[in-house]
This record gives sequence, structure tokens and C-alpha cells, in this order.
Amino acid sequence: MRRIDTLDDIAEGLSALAAADPRLGEVIRVAEEVTLRRSEPGFASLVSIIVSQQVSRASAQAMMRRLTALADPLTAHAVAEGGPDMLREAGISRPKQRAILALAESLDAGAIDLEALCLLDAEEAIGQLTVLPGIGPWTAQIYLLFSAGHPDIFPVKDVALQNAVGRAFGMDERPNERDLHAIAELWSPWRGVAARLFWAYHHATMGRSAAPMLTPAEADPQTPLG
Repeated sequence: MRRIDTLDDIAEGLSALAAADPRLGEVIRVAEEVTLRRSEPGFASLVSIIVSQQVSRASAQAMMRRLTALADPLTAHAVAEGGPDMLREAGISRPKQRAILALAESLDAGAIDLEALCLLDAEEAIGQLTVLPGIGPWTAQIYLLFSAGHPDIFPVKDVALQNAVGRAFGMDERPNERDLHAIAELWSPWRGVAARLFWAYHHATMGRSAAPMLTPAEADPQTPLG
């Protein structure tokens, strides 16, 4: 499987996308910088993504700063030992506490291998991840996009991507998940680059990042997410 590992891969993908869909030429021009943002696979990266679910960047960063202060280093064993009390002290909601604890316990017991998952095709890897409580398709897709470099994933549930595509294409309303899936099919096999492009477009047009937080290091408010 071809992976998105370098900025050269991003450049190649953008060129292919512009050729496949001429509408993207203007999107690329406005977005300017499309970042790679690869993260190391593992527990800390997936926890960062879980914490980012359906909250603002500032809220996610605040929770991750508190959590990494309580568990340093942020490992599955440390979180499993700290339990819900530690996650509650970090300000993490109960559903996310359950998801993070289930993940920590699965890893601590050797029931799942997040590094090995990155070697699987996307459908199989998403299937294994979404068996875990609190990990849905969006979380699994974001992990595979950025920790595994999967080239052909477009998270249609992402509201920022829905809004960005709607604005870029002059739609009266943002596309729903089904419509966005149909639109994004034209961008295969480079949908992973297309997702990065539209997060960058959102940042360029709205003046703020909506890209998911991928690592505890990004809990620093000065860290640009692109």
C-alpha cells in the first residue's frame, strides 16, 4: 500500500487531485500550505484523537495538558492504573473516559496492537478499532490517516471538512455524510491528501484550525495544527 509519508507525497497527491477535479485548483491556491502532520502510532496518539472528538481545539488542548501532567509518560499502563479518577481530574467526559480506559486495558492486556493495525488495509483496521467502546469511524479514520499514512481515507463525518467542501464549491448548505462520500469518490486514491487540503482550506478561509489534535505535544496552544 502506498503511504503518505513525506511532503513530496503531498505534492504528488495535490497534482493528481487537481488533474482529476479541476475545481480543486482554486482550493489548492487558497489553502497554500498543506501539511503532512504524521504522528507516531500508539496509545498517546489515539488518546489525543479521542479527546479531540466533538470539542474545540482549546478544550482538547486543555484536557490533554491536564492529562499529561497526571500521567507522564502517557502510557496505557499509567492510565489503566490511574483509572476514571485521573481522567475525571483531567476534565475528560464520562463517555471518553470509558473509551480511553477500554483502550488502555486492551493494550495493557495485549488484546490489541496499534502499531500492527497500521499495516492492515483501511477497512480491516477500522473494523478492529471500532470494536473498542467509544471508538467510531471518525476516530479510527483519523488515526489511520495520520499514524499510518493511509492514502485513501476521507472522514466524511468531520464537520469542518463538510463545511470546507460546501464553501469551496459554493453550496447553499454543507454536504451531509452521504453526499460528501459521493463527492470524495472522485478524489480516490488520494482522498487522504484531499482531507488534508480541505482542513488547510478551512484554516485559510476561517482563520482558525479545525484539524484534529494528534499528539500530546499539540496540547501546546502555540502549536499550529494546519
